[in-house]
Amino acid sequence: MENNKPLGPVQKTIVGVQFLFVAFGATVLVPLLVGLDPSVALFTAGIGTLIFHLVTKGKVPIFLGSSFAFIAPIIKASELYGLPGTLCGLAAVGAVYGIMSALVRFRGVSFIARLFPPVVVGPVIMLIGLSLAGTGVNMAKENWALAIVALLTTIIVSLFGKGLLRLIPIFAGIVVGYITAALFGLIDFQPVVEAAWFALPPFVRPEFSWEAIIFMIPVAIAPVIEHIGDVYAINEVAGKDFVKDPGLHRTMLGDGLACVAASLIGGPPVTTYSEVTGAVSLTKIADPAVIRIAAVVGILFSVLGKVSAILKTIPGAVLGGIMLLLFGTIASVGVNSLVKNKVDLGNTRNLVIASLILTLGIGGAELTFGNFTIGGIGLAALVGVLLNLVIPKDKALKSAE
Repeated sequence: MENNKPLGPVQKTIVGVQFLFVAFGATVLVPLLVGLDPSVALFTAGIGTLIFHLVTKGKVPIFLGSSFAFIAPIIKASELYGLPGTLCGLAAVGAVYGIMSALVRFRGVSFIARLFPPVVVGPVIMLIGLSLAGTGVNMAKENWALAIVALLTTIIVSLFGKGLLRLIPIFAGIVVGYITAALFGLIDFQPVVEAAWFALPPFVRPEFSWEAIIFMIPVAIAPVIEHIGDVYAINEVAGKDFVKDPGLHRTMLGDGLACVAASLIGGPPVTTYSEVTGAVSLTKIADPAVIRIAAVVGILFSVLGKVSAILKTIPGAVLGGIMLLLFGTIASVGVNSLVKNKVDLGNTRNLVIASLILTLGIGGAELTFGNFTIGGIGLAALVGVLLNLVIPKDKALKSAE
């Protein structure tokens, strides 16, 4: 329930900074893993959050940060189409959100649930985590000692941390791993010394690419479902019904426009951050103005050249150690989705859908039509949606529903 005691400007700023640090680790981790600039990601997270609040009439206390769902697709698409082409594909993700927003507005949430049931969403989320397992291990192998320090810190904070500390396990893992690396002389601080105190983030413009658009669009399935879940979660935390006011169609449109804005200047797609929702629940402060302050502070951080330089000196092994847990956790969320929704994998229809999503995605299957290529998670997700639509449900399953 929202705190009824009004906060002064200083108190709002302090809480806003706390909320930003809750999201900070995850927001900068994504660009570090995919080759984007972390300062751009901080900038786009702030701008994206402000766009979201503008579209939702400033009513929903949600922060938007870098989306983990797109890590593997960005890495693969950058190899195939280059970074500018990949950014074009990421802009198209915003169009998917726009279409889903219209469907919710005119057909209701139940239509989305029928289009993307748990038997599709669960395996797609599993695939996002599993497809990155090798990357995490390879980065950790650069220095197993550092990787283990970062990994253990993240686990310990997740399990035993109290208050806001428990909400920042990734940030804690990065900080402890970084300090350990510095103590053993494994970090070159010269780039930090040479960096300017103030510098605009190195923005990158997208270049039109149909191939990248087709590659990226199916990947939006999982974040769309995640968005719906996060909005319902913040409903419970704030004690309000944001699905009705300002409406789920507005929250989804706001998220989509934020994704478009991020991609137009070289940032990763943004998504609703459950970590910040957890911070709202813990502090009992659900004032959307506090979230907007966090967004503005993120933008200010993005123009601090020293901060960007420090982020770029984080050893790959530190990131790899965190990834060992993070990507496994993502896969586990997919498994939990299947379990929580009681998806019967003894049912042949469900087994076929889930199996093909996993094998096509992990196996790296690709389809090529002339100059167009679609593969990986995008192809697997698309196949899952199509199979769900065309394979008839047996009578036993229909009656159970």
